Amino acid sequence: MNENEELILGMIRENPFISQQELSEIVGLSMSSIANIISELIKKEYVMGKAYVLNETTPIICIGGANVDRKFYAKHEITNETSNPVKSSTSVGGVARNIAENLGRLGEEVFLISASGLDSEWEEIRALSSPFMNVEHVARFENSSTGSYTAVLDKNGDLSIALADMDVYENITPELMIKNSNFLRRAKCIVVDLNCPSETIDYICSFTSKYNIPLVIIPVSSPKMNRLPKTLSAASWLIVNKDETETFMNIKINDDEDWENSVKKWLELGVKNVIVTNGSKGVMAGLENGEIKHYSAIETPMVVDVTGAGDSFCSGVIYSWLQKKDTDYIIKSGLVNSHKTIKSKYTVRQELSQKQFTLDMEAI
Repeated sequence: MNENEELILGMIRENPFISQQELSEIVGLSMSSIANIISELIKKEYVMGKAYVLNETTPIICIGGANVDRKFYAKHEITNETSNPVKSSTSVGGVARNIAENLGRLGEEVFLISASGLDSEWEEIRALSSPFMNVEHVARFENSSTGSYTAVLDKNGDLSIALADMDVYENITPELMIKNSNFLRRAKCIVVDLNCPSETIDYICSFTSKYNIPLVIIPVSSPKMNRLPKTLSAASWLIVNKDETETFMNIKINDDEDWENSVKKWLELGVKNVIVTNGSKGVMAGLENGEIKHYSAIETPMVVDVTGAGDSFCSGVIYSWLQKKDTDYIIKSGLVNSHKTIKSKYTVRQELSQKQFTLDMEAI
């Protein structure tokens, strides 16, 4: 290979989705020169055309958090300002990553865009995530730590306090989205969580509107609700909980009437479909046609761990919506997947598959 061929091959190896236009701009050669170099690389069998096959795919792209989850389970009532006996476990998590794994286990082709450190925590996430999603578009940063989430659960399995080290996600910038724009354009659906900075959320909203790509927005916590755009016309779905809704709208939801009114307010902000979840009280869904409907939660007497319940709910909804199921089936999909997840000690239940999900839906 000559010098230019080695340069182009290295760039293709780094990003198999890079376009000839991008190569031309970066290297400073004409498009025809780039085309000739790639043609020679194919003739020499350094490039087998795999990227061109990949370019025809229409994956679900999940953008946002991918972190290490550490969970501490209190053996007794939690007492402040002293030592509490616990059991502990470590797993991989992050809202976008959890949703990607759920969808990957359900047979969808999923790609993850996130940010991580150059550390062993990322290597653990990569190893456990790769069987279910493509992680080649995760950007890695030398002077950052991979995100971590530490949860303390009371003796009933409910969350007592959570600690989040998520500074690395500030690197999920509009510039990173622009770098991946050709790849993003092929998505059949983009799912973004609010671990991303507000300017990135704004960019994704503009991008999906421009290219008519379905967009699902998933908040991650009440403090990050200020990252949500004031206008939500780009969003096909917003899946948000009661506390996040109260924070964003500066209201209190005290009864079913307040709950329904909050759904109406979300719809007034332009989102096409919205679900406001409320724990054991179920969910309230507002649809593009103006219909608002309550769905009861599935009774779960034996809760093992609520971590991941929201992500599994979102995944069930997204999966069945993309399968073009009716609204009742879509909401039930979320409720069933969440119900099964909180009976498991795993953030993403290990038995989940397309076949198992169908059986679960039929059984409930």
